Amino acid sequence: MTETGRRPLLVVDAANVIGSRPDGWWRDRPAAVRRLLKAITDGTDDTVDIVLVVEGQAREGVAPGVHAGVEVVHAAGSGDDEIVRVVAAEAAGKRRPVTVVTADRLLRERVTALGARVLGPRQFRDRLTAAS
Repeated sequence: MTETGRRPLLVVDAANVIGSRPDGWWRDRPAAVRRLLKAITDGTDDTVDIVLVVEGQAREGVAPGVHAGVEVVHAAGSGDDEIVRVVAAEAAGKRRPVTVVTADRLLRERVTALGARVLGPRQFRDRLTAAS
């Protein structure tokens, strides 16, 4: 992950956010993650650093790396484990506030135990819609 200073970090559970709306995402997971990335890049500004964690088939939709300011991370295994790894790395350095976007109860417990805040997918999508 790139070191970008003290701006807050937003870690997005792509699978959970994509799955929060029954819009046909299951027919084309790579396209669904591309739509999510576009919504994020269109609906956020540069006051927060964003990491989008992608797992499974959705990884085919977008290459790892930085896309219009959003860092895309491909989870080698579980997306939840990768999110916890990102949050733990931030917590170890106590560098900045971290918020994780997910509705997954177990993931919420894991990241809040590390000091992260949690934002639900609906709240996140509402903020993206309001900003664009």
